[in-house]
Amino acid sequence: MADRGPLRAPAADGAVTAAELAVRLGHRFADPDVLIQALRHASTARGQDRGNERLEFLGDRVLGIIVAELLYRRFPDEREGLLARRHAGLVNRATLADVAREIGVDDAIVYAKGEPRHSDRPAVVADALEAVVAAIYLDGGLEAARTFVHQHWVKRMEATPKAPRDAKTALQEWALGRALPLPVYKVVATDGPPHQRKFTVAVEVAGQVAGGEGNSKQSAEKAAATALLACLEAVR
Repeated sequence: MADRGPLRAPAADGAVTAAELAVRLGHRFADPDVLIQALRHASTARGQDRGNERLEFLGDRVLGIIVAELLYRRFPDEREGLLARRHAGLVNRATLADVAREIGVDDAIVYAKGEPRHSDRPAVVADALEAVVAAIYLDGGLEAARTFVHQHWVKRMEATPKAPRDAKTALQEWALGRALPLPVYKVVATDGPPHQRKFTVAVEVAGQVAGGEGNSKQSAEKAAATALLACLEAVR
């Protein structure tokens, strides 16, 4: 693909332009517009243009297969179930938001005029990172996307020698170990179009409550359980 020149910074209210972000990503874009599109929040959608939602969809799949390959090669003796738990921890919204903020994606997201910035919401930041992964993939192919993912996920993968427990299971075990009632999950909000729902779930144990978001009820429940476990650990 021919080089189309330097990135044009979008009319954003963020502190980081697309050009600056591209340097941090370590990828020279032949098609600058694909990164600009990846940084457009859904609030900028007009007609058939859905902001970065389509790129988010693609990036989720690209990231998933690359992380799965990493785990397959790094832990050759682990069973499928353990690999699945590792995979879930590496591609959940908390991890994605952490990577996004590490790079500065959160400061580069473009919102519609008058729309408040949502950079404090892990779901928004994580979605933008998935769109950025898709942009790198479309512009440079699987190898370019693999290079980016390796740079930011290998250290996280190797930081956990043992496969993490599923958050819902861990929270249930925490409650049972203290003779408390089992966790209670409740969907408190549902947003987005029918084909791309966003769920917000609250979980309560012994009067302690936390919330989480996800593209499915199950992922939102896991996010809520993870958040509550973090709170419970902090007060031990």
